[in-house]
Amino acid sequence: MKTKAVGLIGVGLLGSALANRLMESGFSVHGFDTNESQREALRQSGGIACDSAAEVVQGCEEIFLSLPNSESVLSLVRQLRTQFEPNQIVVDTTTGDPRQMVAVGQALADLGVSYLEATVAGSSAQVTAGVVALFLGGDAEVVERVNPLLAAITTKHFYLGPVGDASRFKLVHNLVLGLHRAVLAEGLVFAESLGFDQELTLEILQQTPAQSVVMETKGTRMVERDYGLQARLSQHLKDVRLIRSEAESAGASVPLSRIHESLLQQAEELGYGDADNSAVIEAFRDLRRKKI
Repeated sequence: MKTKAVGLIGVGLLGSALANRLMESGFSVHGFDTNESQREALRQSGGIACDSAAEVVQGCEEIFLSLPNSESVLSLVRQLRTQFEPNQIVVDTTTGDPRQMVAVGQALADLGVSYLEATVAGSSAQVTAGVVALFLGGDAEVVERVNPLLAAITTKHFYLGPVGDASRFKLVHNLVLGLHRAVLAEGLVFAESLGFDQELTLEILQQTPAQSVVMETKGTRMVERDYGLQARLSQHLKDVRLIRSEAESAGASVPLSRIHESLLQQAEELGYGDADNSAVIEAFRDLRRKKI
């Protein structure tokens, strides 16, 4: 039996993790990224590196997108509108502006192409381990059609409704998760200012009702200042800005996210924008230094 080809546009941190999951499940991944080193990494891992996004679209019935933002997705769809064929399916893992995602869905629908949001709740490392959740937005029938692809990534799928709903729910998820990281960072720096060792603090907290998954994934990184990339800090800053924009449109109050945005911006200004988002603790360390 011929190996099924699956397209992938965007082979960065998340995209490469998705590619590996799909290949481990027996799919042939045909991918493109504007970064040559990412294309080479795909080749080295057993995928087929294409020379353009158009080549991916022309060769695959199902195409995953893993791009930095929804503006990039909308631009790509407009550029490739003459390359798409009716009955193709685009599965979009990008975290973006829900209104732009709706526009993407409509633009593809006009071409007879199905569009499914599959936003990812978790880091690239968690995708690799198969422990993320996918938030799905689109037609339920399309979900059924791509279920084997989704199952190759993770067993946790949550169908939320039409296009736009998955992106909106991803913002809810990212608000809560990001604030968990910020609270942990603040607590560790607070403990240190009181004379407690941060490593011991983390060890004790993990055995109390304060324990969280964030402590397991980011706690040691914060203590050891190990910011090897799992999820980029500047990317989460982009998400928090989206959260605030969507909250304003919905008439919701998100005062903690306003503070969170300023902390992430401070960490970015300190040079941690391209570091892992656990580097948010450096904003708290900087604030403490300025008070001493």
